[in-house]
Amino acid sequence: MAAPGKCFLVTGPPGVGKTTLIMRVFESLKISNPSLKVQGFYTREIREASERVGFEVVTLDGRKGPLASTTNSRYPFCYVIRQLQSELSSLIQVEAKIPKYLFPFISNMRYTLFSSLLLFTFESPPVMVLIPYILPIPAKASFANGSPESLRWPTVGKYRVDVASFESLALPELQVKEDTDLFVIDEVGKMELYSSSFFPAVLRVLESNIPVLASIPIPKFGRDIPGVARLRNHPGATVFTLNTSNRDATEEQIYSQLVDLLHKH
Repeated sequence: MAAPGKCFLVTGPPGVGKTTLIMRVFESLKISNPSLKVQGFYTREIREASERVGFEVVTLDGRKGPLASTTNSRYPFCYVIRQLQSELSSLIQVEAKIPKYLFPFISNMRYTLFSSLLLFTFESPPVMVLIPYILPIPAKASFANGSPESLRWPTVGKYRVDVASFESLALPELQVKEDTDLFVIDEVGKMELYSSSFFPAVLRVLESNIPVLASIPIPKFGRDIPGVARLRNHPGATVFTLNTSNRDATEEQIYSQLVDLLHKH
């Protein structure tokens, strides 16, 4: 069981800044102690123009993947474009992604020209025609809208939750290791709890006695998600309710308490 005060839970209404606070605390801790070993993940919105079309999960070392989407596709258009832009930042990295069966058909000269054109036109809809030739083979299988796999995904409101993608990134980050100083979990919410393996992993983290900084949603219509309620009432948990007027003070309070706790850990 987590010792009292070793589990810091940040809650508050959507958009109040829970993820921002957690990441700012994490970054401040890393600056003050670069050798700090932190495991975990956070979630963030995927937007097309001004419209939110999904969420992605991002590990603290920068790996990312889809969490949920308004479409039946694992890869919303803007998500794919963002990935392409990142991959094409280095020609060598991109070449490593090209399927081997395409090598005989793409000369170095043609591929260099193709990459340059794609870099200049990555915001243009016609680039969608080229995506199947860039995405790794497993990604192609889930790219088409309405794929049988995606239609089986659970839903939260208008979003379809990609449990497999979430688990592939989040669960390894929740493995308890002897040299881990802190876990960051953003968030423990309804989408994440569709994974049957996620909550048991969170409980193992709490039982490890390693400090935890996590976010949870506020009860909706006065009703809490059972897993979230269990965390909220955990004897090792301290709950910080965030609002627009206490964000800075709460950030400083959590940071100071974690610094003291990690010094003793």
